[in-house]
Amino acid sequence: MSGALNGVVVLDLSRILAGPWSTQNLADLGADVIKVERPGKGDDTRAWGPPFVNTAEGEPRDAAYYFCANRGKRSITLDFTQPEGKKVLLELVAKADILVENYKFGGLKKYGLDYNSLAKVNPRLIYCSITGFGHTGPYAERPGYDALIQAMGGLMSITGEPDTVPGGGPQKVGVAVVDILTGLYATSAILAALYARTQTGQGQHIDVALLDVQVASLANQASNYLLSGKVPGRLGSAHPSIVPYQPFQCADGYVMLAIGNDTQFKAFCETAGCGGLAEDERFSTNAQRVANRDQLVPLLQERMLLKTIDQWCQLAIENGFPCGPINTIDRVFEDPHVQARNMRVEVPSETYGSLNLVASPMKFSGTPIEYTTPPPTLGQHTEQVLGELGIDAQTIESLKKAGAV
Repeated sequence: MSGALNGVVVLDLSRILAGPWSTQNLADLGADVIKVERPGKGDDTRAWGPPFVNTAEGEPRDAAYYFCANRGKRSITLDFTQPEGKKVLLELVAKADILVENYKFGGLKKYGLDYNSLAKVNPRLIYCSITGFGHTGPYAERPGYDALIQAMGGLMSITGEPDTVPGGGPQKVGVAVVDILTGLYATSAILAALYARTQTGQGQHIDVALLDVQVASLANQASNYLLSGKVPGRLGSAHPSIVPYQPFQCADGYVMLAIGNDTQFKAFCETAGCGGLAEDERFSTNAQRVANRDQLVPLLQERMLLKTIDQWCQLAIENGFPCGPINTIDRVFEDPHVQARNMRVEVPSETYGSLNLVASPMKFSGTPIEYTTPPPTLGQHTEQVLGELGIDAQTIESLKKAGAV
C-alpha cells in the first residue's frame, strides 16, 4: 500500500537531528527521501558513538545515534562544492518537490544553492531552511545547538530543582528536545507548503529557527508570564499551575501523581485514607491547592510512603486518578501498552541483519507506515539515484575518481 506522500521527492541536505527528524517523518509518510551526504564522512551522527551498531559480521559501523532519525531514506554521497557535484545536485533539484537543509545562514548561497537560486531551476520547489536563529535578526549568523537554545530560549530556567534545595540549578532536558520539536514544526510547515502549492503551483521558502521553536514551545509558561508579568521559576518536576502534579516517594521507589481536577483529587484522597483533605478549604480546589502546595505536599507524601509503586498504580486504575511508575528506558519498551502500540519495530537490513528501531507515533487507517527500509549506509544508493537521472556507469565512475560522489 502506498504511503500518504507517495510520489513526493525530498532532497535531504540536513544532518545531525532537527533536519533528519523532519525528513524521516516525510519518509515515514511515503516520500522518496534522498539523503545527500559528504563523501567519506557523511552525517556527523554516524560517528557520534559509542554505542556503535555492529554489522551482521560483527564489525562496528555507524553510531546508534544516527539510527534514530534516518530510516526510510536513500543515501548518496555528493560533493556539491565541486562543479561536477553541483551539476548533479541541480539535476536532482529539478526533479524534487522538497529540499531540507540546515547549513549555517548563508552557507549555501556562496555555492548558488540558496532558495532564490534554486527557485529559478525549479519554481515548484519547497525549500526548508533550519538554523539556530533564523534568516533575519541580529543573531542570524550565529551557530545554534540544542543545549544552547534550551538555555537562551528559557527552557533551562524552568527545568531543574529550585536553587533553595540541594542539587538545585538549571538543567537541560534529557534528550535534544529543541531539535525534535524543530523537526516536527518543519514537517508541519513543509506539508502546509505542499498543500499551498496545489492551489498556486508555486513553491516557497520556509525559515525555521531553533530559537523560535523553543520560545513557541514554552507554551503555558510563556502565557503565564505574558498575561501576568510573573517570571516562572524552577519547581523540579512539579507543575506551576496544578497540584498535586509531581513525583512522590513510595515504599519502594517513586511514582508520578498527575491530578488534573478536583474530582481526581477527591478520588485520590479517599483511596489514600485522607478524604478530609479534599474537603479542607485550603485544598478543595486546584487554585487553593496551588496557593497552599507547601502545606499539602508533605501531608500527601506521608500517605504515599505507605504503599509500593505497584500498589499505587493499581489503586489509581481502580479509583480513577492518574498515577504511573517513573520507568527507565528498558522498562518503557517492556511496558505491555507500549508493546501493544507497536512502538518498537524490527527492520530488516542486508548490512545489519535486522535492527530494532523506535516506530513512528503516527498511525493511519488508510495509508499505514511501512517499516521496510533501514537507515542507509553511507552512499548506499549513489549509483541507483544517479542512474535514475540517466547518468551512465562510465560517468559515475569518473565522478567517483574526481571525488564528486
